[in-house]
Amino acid sequence: MIQQRPQPRSYFGIDLHRGMIKWCQDNLTVNAPHFRFSHFDAYNIGLNPSGSTTPLAFPTTDNTFTLLNAWSVFTHILETDVEFYLREVRRVLTDDAMFVSTWFLMDKVFFPMMQEFQNALYINPVDPTNAAIFDRAWVQEAFAAAGLRIVNVTPPKVRGFAWILIATTRSDLPEAEFPVDSAPFGLRRPPHELKRPASEIGLP
Repeated sequence: MIQQRPQPRSYFGIDLHRGMIKWCQDNLTVNAPHFRFSHFDAYNIGLNPSGSTTPLAFPTTDNTFTLLNAWSVFTHILETDVEFYLREVRRVLTDDAMFVSTWFLMDKVFFPMMQEFQNALYINPVDPTNAAIFDRAWVQEAFAAAGLRIVNVTPPKVRGFAWILIATTRSDLPEAEFPVDSAPFGLRRPPHELKRPASEIGLP
């Protein structure tokens, strides 16, 4: 985006990884001052172990952005925090904005042991945010409750993997239907150990 012409009028990136944010500040903002980056001090067992376990407001003002990208973000958020962060997404977007995000989705009709109030499955007992898989209908309801309308749905290329959802703050666009996940089966396993020394990627 820095290289494209014309450049975006502004860009604001947040992440819980201090090392990556510092790299962006040192290498990107110096060449494009309107591209700003801020550490988001949310807890993560591996990347930000001293961070807040309570959901945090985005460090920006209301109705500011026309596009918000959350790629591989909501696939790593606990169910108890999802609705808060969807409201934060809506808070910072303008009234004609777009929101792009990825999700692991399932249909809890296939899991009869789940309670009415349970809408997520987790694969890692040590770090539940390693991969969070949400009931599709619950996600649709959460978007709507936050004032976001899903207008485009892209199913995964590997069955059961991440769906791409594009939503808008506009209410005049038709809501998208979810296609059948008919992709071939395959593997997309998340990393379960560091491949490089922690010091090389900005970890304490």
